[in-house]
Amino acid sequence: MNTRVKRLALPLGGALAATSMIGATLVSSAQASTAPAKKVVSLASSSSAQKVADYWTSNRGANFKAAAQYTADSSVSGKVKLGGGDAAPDGKAGQVPPIGQEKVTPTKVKNVNLPKTIGKVFFTIGDKEYWCSGSSIQAKYRNLVATAGHCVFDEGLQNGALDNWVFVPGYYQAKAPWGIYVGKAAYTHYDLAVYEDYDSDYAFVTVYNGIAYAGEKAVSKDAYDKWQGYKYAKDVAITEAEYKKCKDEHGGETVDCWAKADPSSEKVVPYSTPLGNGPLGKVEIRTKEVTKEQFDAAGNGNHNYNQANYKTYTEIVDEATYKGYTGPGYKKIVDGAFTITHYFLEYKAVVSPGATKYYKTVFVVELYKDAGRLGDNVGGQGFTWNQKVGQPVYVFGYPAAPHPDGDKPFTGVTPKWCYGKTFAAAAAAKFKAEAQIGLKCSMTAGSSGGPWILKYSSTKRLGYINGVTSLIGDADGNGRIDFSTSPYFDSETYAIYKSAANLWSGKIVTSDGDLVTKA
Repeated sequence: MNTRVKRLALPLGGALAATSMIGATLVSSAQASTAPAKKVVSLASSSSAQKVADYWTSNRGANFKAAAQYTADSSVSGKVKLGGGDAAPDGKAGQVPPIGQEKVTPTKVKNVNLPKTIGKVFFTIGDKEYWCSGSSIQAKYRNLVATAGHCVFDEGLQNGALDNWVFVPGYYQAKAPWGIYVGKAAYTHYDLAVYEDYDSDYAFVTVYNGIAYAGEKAVSKDAYDKWQGYKYAKDVAITEAEYKKCKDEHGGETVDCWAKADPSSEKVVPYSTPLGNGPLGKVEIRTKEVTKEQFDAAGNGNHNYNQANYKTYTEIVDEATYKGYTGPGYKKIVDGAFTITHYFLEYKAVVSPGATKYYKTVFVVELYKDAGRLGDNVGGQGFTWNQKVGQPVYVFGYPAAPHPDGDKPFTGVTPKWCYGKTFAAAAAAKFKAEAQIGLKCSMTAGSSGGPWILKYSSTKRLGYINGVTSLIGDADGNGRIDFSTSPYFDSETYAIYKSAANLWSGKIVTSDGDLVTKA
């Protein structure tokens, strides 16, 4: 057996402590030849998965649009050894066929059709959203994603893994044509998770059934308060008769029905103006929310506003609400909490006759439907290991970053591909990458995690994943990215893949279209 694994696993006592969202479990074995030390991270329980899904689906996918390509120092600088390194089989070659091709021999074609299995993996680090590339891959329950290990794990974080992890196959401008798949558990080699050894820079992530948008529905206030998914309230105009009926049913004004003066029909007058009927018309006191600047100005000689009876309050909101808020309130992060301070001023205005309008609040929830299993929707690439270096492969990904010289030929919106024969590669020392494989390729950051597919059939859009993009670099120093690397998939990779490929996940959408709220 090849002895490229350079470290012994720490004892179980060296594992990270579990957190409320993510628990880390280390699994080791004295028989490294049959069971390599691996790290398994629980990304989300069925109950916490709904929070992850809501994070990305709220505000019409605003967080998807805000995400940037993940670099994680994956661009190699300094001396790179291409055509060298220790990549080599550690046993007999093997393969697992793609979904739907278990008994079919791949065919050769000249055209290159993009695989349906590829997509973007999204995650967060702190308050920032990022993405990498990834692909669906064959598994017992058709629920597995292959990507780069550094697109899932980060031992520098308290929980050891990236937060809010989802896979979106076929992603395009905040659209998820086959659903959004929340990660359940992730598997990688212990050396990558703990020592950042890029010779093992791969991860296999089991995902829950996808969720897909299924429309909206008006519900009662009680149902709205209990809803766990995305929801919002809106005011709609009603007639005076409808208002009176609603008011009688509720014993007065409520959130279900209320009256309001039309702002377009009122004229602000000095606050010293007497209330009641006057030469200008009926003068009434009004209250409105203003910006912090307007609020501060009220104390600096602005006599249209009452300087004595103003009021303000601060609310703490979740991150998605904070980012999506566009009202006059003052947004500020205080000790890690997302706050919005609302300022109100009293003023007097002449209200034109007949200016009162009537409204009711409609409570709307966004419905989801179970999109089914990932592999049933987009298929899954096969898996192969201990392959001879030097075979031709296709590499797919979503490059977006500019080249070192500033040129930016990629947008990250659509997937791209490279093709060529692999070669042994050893990258910069800081990545500890002594046994990778490389390929001449110009794809920039954003392509990390994209599949390297051997024996790819463009007709069936399927083949065998034999690597994932790990590092990129400029070998000749001309300011252009000109190669990509991948960890070499050997028997240890297969053992970790096999563990992930046998894990069941399940669904996170209830029969009524809400997200699961109990484990």
